[in-house]
Amino acid sequence: MTITNIQPTPGSSGYLDLYPERKMSFFKNPYILGLTTVAGIGGMLFGYDTGVISGALLYIKDDFEAVRQSNFLQETIVSMAIAGAIIGAATGGWINDAYGRKKATLVADVIFIIGAIGMAAAPDPNVLILGRFLVGLGVGVASVTAPVYIAEASPSEIRGSLVRGTWRWMLGVSAVPAIVQFFLMLCLPESPRWLFMKNRKNEAVDILSKIYDLGRLEDEVDFLTTLSEQERQKRKNIRLRDVFKSKEIRLAFLVGAGLQAFQQFTGINTVMYYSPTIVQMAGFHSNELALQLSLIVAGMNAVGTVLGIYLIDHAGRKKLALSSLGGVFASLVILSVSFLNQSSSSEVFGWLAVVGLVLYISFFSPGMGPVPWTVNSEIYPEEYRGICGGMSATVCWISNLIVSQSFLSIAEAIGTGYTFLILAAISVLAFVFVLFCVPETKGLTFHEVELIWKERAWGETTDSRNLLAQGTQNQS
Repeated sequence: MTITNIQPTPGSSGYLDLYPERKMSFFKNPYILGLTTVAGIGGMLFGYDTGVISGALLYIKDDFEAVRQSNFLQETIVSMAIAGAIIGAATGGWINDAYGRKKATLVADVIFIIGAIGMAAAPDPNVLILGRFLVGLGVGVASVTAPVYIAEASPSEIRGSLVRGTWRWMLGVSAVPAIVQFFLMLCLPESPRWLFMKNRKNEAVDILSKIYDLGRLEDEVDFLTTLSEQERQKRKNIRLRDVFKSKEIRLAFLVGAGLQAFQQFTGINTVMYYSPTIVQMAGFHSNELALQLSLIVAGMNAVGTVLGIYLIDHAGRKKLALSSLGGVFASLVILSVSFLNQSSSSEVFGWLAVVGLVLYISFFSPGMGPVPWTVNSEIYPEEYRGICGGMSATVCWISNLIVSQSFLSIAEAIGTGYTFLILAAISVLAFVFVLFCVPETKGLTFHEVELIWKERAWGETTDSRNLLAQGTQNQS
């Protein structure tokens, strides 16, 4: 059988050029808006817990003398959530593939709620550390699940888009968004792409009908049917070693894991976990003033995150990451200079440190904050998405653990200024990595991204429409 006049499908970049009226708008479809918002709470859980521990740590030190006298114990309280996240991320990919994105999110919420309540009621540092571990476990599963769920359920053109009781309330209230997400998630559907892979087409079509209008719905269903058949034929029990056997998957994983590692080693969580402590190091010794100044940092993080939501599907992933890293480098140099000259004029250079912190988070949050997670949700084929996403998230949390567990100790050993200088040098390496290794995935379908890795691995340039036609011929 000969196929002629193959038209662009939702799996080719020419589809929306041919049918511009079918382009989706994030804000014009309340269903997509609600779906993405609820799924995105998983990211907010970690964002809140990351920010709040920095301020809560000031009061925890007042409450527990052992914590106040030990940098190691302070680092452990902060980093134990990351240790939990490493395990959660490592198992999250398997949970996603075996039980679906929805159930994985519900499991993450339950674990997070138990951990948050445990932290709020902690009678001693050991129970507090256990609560932090459970919170991290839930966050680790969510870190794998939320980006994949949003990416698979969204159209490609918008995919990317407060004393003693104080610290207890600060940590305990983090259970609230998890509880909200748990009950809202019960009302949301499973990922339609996952349903297609599990041969539950009718359920998937019902969900897609709420996302697309009739004209595009038929195209999406036909496209996903074709792809799911192809992917089901090549799907097998993927194991860890399989990732490194395939050259194109190996390249994709190295890019995804590299982005996650550089996200952490450029110092984001030294700022988020220790910003009030850094402010105190800069000469502002009052808990209240240090917390107030760190709230400015948190506010810039919120503003930058909202800006990133807009830019990631307009400027593109690569340009956003590069501009972000350029600003991060400059900010880290300012922080380094402020601490290296602190003894000269404590007040002046203390305020310079605050400026450096604000600039750092202003540049990091819209770029290197969301880009690694977005890229990792897009660059793996369906059959590898769970295991590679989990492995990449595990790299992120291990890197996070190394940085957060060592920052105070390294700063004490070599000085805070030189510590920030090391982070500035790492940001230069990250810039080079993104420039030469990371492809632009803005607006591309999963299928088109696969072709990028095939071309890089084997030097082949293959038109996606020809591949689709070939798949149709084979089925015929």
